[in-house]
Amino acid sequence: MTEHGGEPVGLGDALQALALTNYGHFTSMRVERGRVRGLSLHLDRLVRDCRAVFDTRLDPERVREHIRRTVPREGSCVARVTVFDPALSPARIEPDARPHVLVTTSPAVDGPSTPLRVRTVTHTRDMPEVKNTGLFGSLRHRREARRAGFDDVLFVDGRGRVREGGTWNIGFIEGDRVVWPEADCLEGVTMRLLQRLHDDSTTAPVTLADAARFDAAFATNAVVGVRPVAALDDLVLPDSHPLIDELRDRYTALPGDPI
Repeated sequence: MTEHGGEPVGLGDALQALALTNYGHFTSMRVERGRVRGLSLHLDRLVRDCRAVFDTRLDPERVREHIRRTVPREGSCVARVTVFDPALSPARIEPDARPHVLVTTSPAVDGPSTPLRVRTVTHTRDMPEVKNTGLFGSLRHRREARRAGFDDVLFVDGRGRVREGGTWNIGFIEGDRVVWPEADCLEGVTMRLLQRLHDDSTTAPVTLADAARFDAAFATNAVVGVRPVAALDDLVLPDSHPLIDELRDRYTALPGDPI
């Protein structure tokens, strides 16, 4: 579903704008029986990013209505909410924006996720604090990592400090403490929920050289929840850990907010 101000917008126009201009932002969420973990955080992100990308306000209640009308009432799915303006183009990118909302769904994968083996690469996303639609760099590095036999990619800065995964955050376990890398990155909804659930959490710079001293590592995003990281390049990490299991269970137990 794609709308602006309650008026339907042609899907062809939406796809053309996203394919040819691709200027916008989005959020993805797992919907289970009409509920979403951290729904208010997803809506807050859309409002904040709309101001940053388009310098205008987005009505979160109207976005919520669009999601409600698009997702199934039963079962699970992944819903992506993309905010863009089909009137903007590379030749006319400067006019005041009138953002449209496109809600799409895809199947949700159920069951436990296998541990990730990731390759590190030096990379910085454009406006890393915004979940923007400019995914070329992230997808290029992910493609290269997978073709080299890894599952995904982890971004670091020029000094080897850990930032974020291609579409996920990473946390490190040190005893009973969770250490989140202090970096220019997108603070994911799942990461923020876990920070609330686990009191012994901190944020600090983490370099690749530091990674070997941690007990384990895990990836988080709203689609898969919590997933162990079993390798960073040649560094082998435990593919399971009691605290990772605890975080996954506590996150999964969250009832979610009704759409």
